Amino acid sequence: MQKNYDFKQVEKEMQNFWKENSIYRFDMDSQNKIYSIDTPPPTVSGSLHIGHIFSYTQAEMIARFKRMQGFNVFYPFGFDDNGLPTERLVEKDEGIIAKNLPRSEFITKCITTTERYEKEFKDLWQSLGFSVDWSLQYETINPMVQRISQKSFIRLLEDGKAYMKESPVLWCTECQTSIAQAELETIDKDTTFNYIEFKVDGEKLMVATTRPELLYGCVCLFVNPDDDRYKEYVGKSAIVPLYNYPIPILSDEKVSIEKGTGVVMCATFGDSTDVKWYETHNLPYRKVILSDGTIDESVPFIGGLKVIAARKQIIKLLSDNGMLIDSKNITHTVAVHERCGKEIEIIPSKQWYIDILSNKELFLKAADKINWYPAYMKNRYTLWVENLKWDWCISRQRYFGVPIPIWYCKQCSKVILASEEMLPINPLETNPNKPCSCGCNEFISESSVFDTWATSSVTPQINGKWREENDISSKLLPMSMRTQAHEIIRTWAFYTIVKSLYHTGEIPWKDIMICGFVLAKKGEKISKSKSNSELSPSVLIEKHSADVIRYWAASSKLGTDTFFSIEELGIAKRFITKLWNASKFAISHLHDIDLGADIDLMPVDRWIIERCKQTVFEVTRLLNQYEIGSARHEVDDFFWKDMCDNYLEIVKERLYQPEKRGYKERQSAQHALYYCMLNILKLYAIYVPHITEYIYQEFFRRIEDNISLHKSCWENVAFIDNEIIVFGDQLKAVIAETRKYKSENALSMKTEIDEVIIKSDTRFVEMFRQTICDIKACCSANGIKIIS
Repeated sequence: MQKNYDFKQVEKEMQNFWKENSIYRFDMDSQNKIYSIDTPPPTVSGSLHIGHIFSYTQAEMIARFKRMQGFNVFYPFGFDDNGLPTERLVEKDEGIIAKNLPRSEFITKCITTTERYEKEFKDLWQSLGFSVDWSLQYETINPMVQRISQKSFIRLLEDGKAYMKESPVLWCTECQTSIAQAELETIDKDTTFNYIEFKVDGEKLMVATTRPELLYGCVCLFVNPDDDRYKEYVGKSAIVPLYNYPIPILSDEKVSIEKGTGVVMCATFGDSTDVKWYETHNLPYRKVILSDGTIDESVPFIGGLKVIAARKQIIKLLSDNGMLIDSKNITHTVAVHERCGKEIEIIPSKQWYIDILSNKELFLKAADKINWYPAYMKNRYTLWVENLKWDWCISRQRYFGVPIPIWYCKQCSKVILASEEMLPINPLETNPNKPCSCGCNEFISESSVFDTWATSSVTPQINGKWREENDISSKLLPMSMRTQAHEIIRTWAFYTIVKSLYHTGEIPWKDIMICGFVLAKKGEKISKSKSNSELSPSVLIEKHSADVIRYWAASSKLGTDTFFSIEELGIAKRFITKLWNASKFAISHLHDIDLGADIDLMPVDRWIIERCKQTVFEVTRLLNQYEIGSARHEVDDFFWKDMCDNYLEIVKERLYQPEKRGYKERQSAQHALYYCMLNILKLYAIYVPHITEYIYQEFFRRIEDNISLHKSCWENVAFIDNEIIVFGDQLKAVIAETRKYKSENALSMKTEIDEVIIKSDTRFVEMFRQTICDIKACCSANGIKIIS
């Protein structure tokens, strides 16, 4: 082995070796138990950053671990390349606005852009040494996926779980599309609480509101039935200021007696409570805000203005007319669209929905059947389901997405479903294959597309090629594990559970592994949308190596957020150097090893082998719980402290001077060294696959049967000799005390000392006697005295 490790040469060489030998290909004919992974298809919405590396690499380590446990690993990769996030990327990259281009031209630009980014993504994952079977790759816009997505919708519609209705819907005026509850984020925003004077029977009634621009849409005032101040007003009419039309005063328990004046304005629509009152009390609708965020032209005083400008204008008019009694600055929580950060509105619109509200109990019970790692993440899911207020709106008024396979009869307005044989289909380009039941042959095409989550929620079905010619769902579903970040529990995890239960009656996967975020500074996530991801992963890999980045990615406990800084990579670099040097030392003493020799192992050699077994056992246990970071720390502890700091120092003389110490004694050390170094490589293989494979190929491949280290299996440890491990602990204590004595007396570690006195339990006296020569050599001691 060369003196220094050259990662630039080795990593590319190993990646080519894996590819040429199909090391990670899923074997459809294997009899081994399948371990299938539902990997999040990264959204094509910009370049990847170190946060993506962190979470995706942790999951990739589990794929490697399971493969080395003897599983037939199904590890695909996909790209979520349709929908609003991709459209916004294309608009930004191209400097265009989608609505200003012909639909077909914009879609062409989307396809070109996604292909470029997907190549960049794939190159990055491959440069990290991901053990993905790339023959299983999919894109959410490709024909097979479109077909499965459309098929899913048709089945749900036929089962009565999908429906269309015109009703108030969450709407983003920036993206100009409907959105789902899961796409909302809340932020704190400074605004004013405006105290406005309504009139009841000629007398003043004060109402406080943060949205005076909706005065024209005011359809009712509400008070709490237990509020004694306003009981006499219930049933009367109030006059809306500036617009002078009457509205009823009603009571409802949802009104907070303490907030504002205790009288609440219900407008169509200020928030979800307004929607609930509108439906519950059968209130009329008054149009104010349009889909583009402007006020309808028919609204006096503010028609045509944007919301903020309209708010300022109404406040001025109220003030000028003596109707604004007070105004207080407050900070309140508002809902914004997670994609663009714009405050959402609620407007009536005809949309397609999936019924989720009527099956909340079903979704909660499903969570109990899934193993959550970490376990506390299940609570986030439960809270989300319990607090759902809206059915899942799956239609979007956008361009680059999976088309909704629907037409409407021009004569009778009946919904016409595409037949499954026609899928995938774009109703804007194709007509139904038969007339409507009323005999009409003219149709109106549905122009909306599916929300991107409506498609990515069927990734288990995509992986299983659900109801396709080469369907392998029966082999894969439910999948073994889903990996994802905690921020999309409410979307990807929840929606996938919904679709799986509706289509198969089963949970989508047995385990769910929830990864944390990488933070740029305290409390701030690194993301594409923030200017805090300057450190390009490709540059980091080029400069520091893939294995160094991977080792760093396995630093923390599962589900916890971590910080990233270049300085932290220094630990990983020191480790790579240590592993290289330790392996080089070991191999230099193993060229003449006879693994078939009949050898009585010396106590120190028995100890290091048992410690190795103990480490394999504990690391296996942790990785079966997806604790990648804790498992790596266990391996580190064994490698650095027991193997390098102690064992290699103890057996050096035996290895270098067999003529002095004996050839059988050297063979004993060789066997322990071979066993431990091979198993250390196996343990570290999931974390740093390139250097471990290279070392394996340099020496161990000549002796071992497996073509690749990553095709070999970890030892199935059934028994650990705890007695010899306790002996090893006492031996380490002897060496540590000797080193401490020399350090405190400013002596070199090589300085000879007269005698080391060992106080030992009776049961270890003989082991210490057999180890006297090793202790003498390691401690540079002239004599060893053992006291029972």
